[in-house]
Amino acid sequence: MDLESWYKSFFPKTIETADLDEKPRLIYSYHNVIIGFAARLSAKQVKEIEMTPGFISAWRQRKLFLHTTHTPSFLGLQQNIGLWRDANYGKGVIIGVLDTGISPDHPSFSDKGMTPPPAKWKGKCESNFTTKCNNKLIGARTFLNSDSPIDDVGHGTHTASTAAGGFVKGANVYGNANGTAVGIAPLAHLAIYKVCDSFGCSDSDVLAAMDAAIDDGVDILSISLGGNRKLFYEDPIALGAYSATKRGILVSCSAGNEGPYESSLSNEAPWILTVGASSIDRKLKATVKLGNQKILEGESAFHPKGHNSIFSPLYDPSRNETDFDSLYCGPGTLSDSEIKGKIVVCSAGGGYSRIDKGQAVKDAGGVGMIIFNTADDGFTKFSDPHVLPALHITYKDGMEILDYMNSTSKPIARIAFQGTIIGDKDAPVIAAFSSRGPNIASPGILKPDIIGPGLNILAAWPTSVDNKKNTKSTFNIISGTSMSCPHLSGVAALLKGTHPTWSPAAIKSAIMTTANTVNFANDPILDERLLPANIFAIGAGHVNPSRANDPGLIYDTHFKDYFPYLCGLNYTNRQVGNLMQRKVDCRSVKHIPEAQLNYPSFSIILGDISQTYTRTVTNVGEAKSSYSMEIALPPGVSVTVKPSILKFSRLNQNLKYQVTFTRRDNSPNSGTVQGFLKWSSKKYSVRSPIAVVLQPKIDF
Repeated sequence: MDLESWYKSFFPKTIETADLDEKPRLIYSYHNVIIGFAARLSAKQVKEIEMTPGFISAWRQRKLFLHTTHTPSFLGLQQNIGLWRDANYGKGVIIGVLDTGISPDHPSFSDKGMTPPPAKWKGKCESNFTTKCNNKLIGARTFLNSDSPIDDVGHGTHTASTAAGGFVKGANVYGNANGTAVGIAPLAHLAIYKVCDSFGCSDSDVLAAMDAAIDDGVDILSISLGGNRKLFYEDPIALGAYSATKRGILVSCSAGNEGPYESSLSNEAPWILTVGASSIDRKLKATVKLGNQKILEGESAFHPKGHNSIFSPLYDPSRNETDFDSLYCGPGTLSDSEIKGKIVVCSAGGGYSRIDKGQAVKDAGGVGMIIFNTADDGFTKFSDPHVLPALHITYKDGMEILDYMNSTSKPIARIAFQGTIIGDKDAPVIAAFSSRGPNIASPGILKPDIIGPGLNILAAWPTSVDNKKNTKSTFNIISGTSMSCPHLSGVAALLKGTHPTWSPAAIKSAIMTTANTVNFANDPILDERLLPANIFAIGAGHVNPSRANDPGLIYDTHFKDYFPYLCGLNYTNRQVGNLMQRKVDCRSVKHIPEAQLNYPSFSIILGDISQTYTRTVTNVGEAKSSYSMEIALPPGVSVTVKPSILKFSRLNQNLKYQVTFTRRDNSPNSGTVQGFLKWSSKKYSVRSPIAVVLQPKIDF
C-alpha cells in the first residue's frame, strides 16, 4: 500500500458515500514535514478517525498571517570586496520563499549573470509558469486555489527581492530612496512557494510547501509569516522547520509584528532563526510647520513634485462624537463637509492601513494628512507612499499639534518634504512593532535570536505605487519583521556559500555571536522609546554579515540533542513523536533543561538554587588560538565560568566549558536582568547574551 492509500484508509465510511460533487476530502499527503495528511473533515468524522489504529492526533486548520536599496550598504556589503566577494554573492545557493508568490517579469528577477541551478535541484515551475522561470527564478509553485504563482498582493515579490534580487539601477518611490536596488544574496537562486493571499495563509498549505521545498533541494527557507502561539508539536511552522533543519536547511522566520508588548513572539523554536526588526540609517524626511512657527519632523515617501507648500487649516476628526473610528480616519468615517481644503490630523491604528487613511482624507476633500503614533509606538515612524501630501510623526509631536489646535480658533499648518537623508547615528533602532520575548513556548531559549533591517524597506513591487508608466521597474517601501526575515535569509545564503559544510545551527551561531550591540554612534542600541533596548527586544543584537563570515568559534547544536530537550519540556511521548516522526520513549533518554541545549545564548529562570550548564564550542578560526573569558554580570547574579581560558591546537576542535548562575543576596526581588559572556582571542570576539528572570523571593 502506498502512503496516500494508507492515509485514505483512515477515512470513515461516511466519506466514501459523500456527494461526488463535493470537493475532495484529502488535500495534502505529507511525507517530509510530518507523517500525516490534511483533509476536509467534520467534527463527527474526526471522532470516528480517532478510533482507528495508528491515529496520533488531529488539529483544526488555522490562518497564519504575513508579518509585514540601501540595506546591503547599511549592512557593510560592498561589491567586489569582503563577504560579497568571498561568497560570490550567494552563487549556487537556493533560497525557498514561502509567501504570496512573485512578479516574475520584474527586473529584480532577471537571470543576467546567473549560472544554472545546481544538479541537486529537483523543483519545478508549474506548467502555466514555465516560460517565466529562468536561472534566477528556478522554481514557482502555488498551494492555493489560484492557478498561478503570480503575486497579487506584493508581499512575496518584496521579500524575494530583499533576499536575492539582482542589481536594478534607478530604484525609487516618488523619487525618494533613489539608487541601485539589490538583494542580500544577489546571485542566489529563488524557489517560490505561494501559500498566502490577501486574507492570510492556511497552515495546511504552509506545511505542504515546506514538504515540497525539502524534496526540491532548497538550502534556505525564508518564511515571513506566523500565527497565534502554539506549542511546538502542534505548530505547523515549527513542525516543518524541524524536518527541514534535520535535512540541513536553515529556516529563517519573522518574529512577528505584535510589539512592543512582552511575550508577543511567533516562531520561537530553537531550530528556527527568529528575526526581529530595526531601522536603517536612511530617513525620508518631511516636516510640518504650525501656525505658531513650531516645526515638527516626520517621515513620508510622498512625491513633492507639484506640491504647493502653503499654510492650510487643520482639522481634528476626533471631534466627531457619533463615530469613534473617525479619529483613525478610516474609510467611510470622514463625512464632515468642513474637511474640504484642510489638513486632517489622524491617529495611527484602528485597524486601517496608513495608505487607506490618506485615501479617506483625499476622498473627503482634505488637502493633506498628519498621522501621529499611539503612545506605545514611540519614535517609530513610517515612510509611506501616500496618495496626498502626508507625513508620520511621533505620539509626543501629535499631542503637541492637538494642544496647539485647542489653543487657537484658526489652527493652520504647512507640510514640506526634504527627501532622502542618509546618516542617522541612532541607527539601528528597534521598531515598535517588532515582537518581543520572553519565549513562552520554551522560556529557556532566548528569542528573538537577532534583529535586522525591517523599517521602511524599499524592494520590488508588482505594480507602480507612484503612477510610473511603461516600466516594469516598480518598487515600494513597506515595514515589518516580514522585511527583516529575508535580510537574514540572504545573509544565511552568503554564509552557506562560504561555508557549505556548516549546519543550520552553525550558521545561526555565527550570526548571533558576532552581532552588533551598539549603534552608529557607538552607544547601546535603542528601542522605540530611544532607551537602551531590552534583551527580549534585541536578542543577540543586530546582524553583522562580514563578522559572521569569520566568527572564530561556533556553537553547533547537534540534532540528537533535541530529543532530550523536547522530553525536558514535559511533552508526552506522542507529542515528541509528532515532531520526530517516529515512536519515542522519553524514559529512554536523560532529559535536559532547556538552557542546557548548546545554544549561542542563555535564558535562565533563577531562584535561590544555583544552576550549572555546559556549552561546547568548535574552533573555526585560527588553528592555534587561546580565548579568555569576559563576563558582564547581570545585576544581582553571580556568573562563574570554568575553565576561564580555552586553548585550541587545531581547527574544528571542540572544547567544553561550564557556566554556573547563582543569585546574590542583594539581587532584586523579581524581574529580568541581563548581561553577557564573551570569549576573546587576539583576533576574535565571541559574545553570548544572558537573560535571567528572577523568581520572586520567598520570605519565611
